[in-house]
Amino acid sequence: MREWRTSRCSEDINCVEVALGPAAKIRDTKDRAGGTLQISTRSWDALLATVCRPATLDLSEVWSSRT
Repeated sequence: MREWRTSRCSEDINCVEVALGPAAKIRDTKDRAGGTLQISTRSWDALLATVCRPATLDLSEVWSSRT
């Protein structure tokens, strides 16, 4: 059986939970009975790599929005 986990930085009501195993299962903390999304662990790793990557700052875009 998988153990559902939430982020340590999240609030109990504004989060998703994940259970890792042969596939990653994702569900809404507010609606645990509402179903799960299942993706491959490879896709889960790619998602985390994208989300956790530092954002790049386009200075030309920042300056053009100020004028």
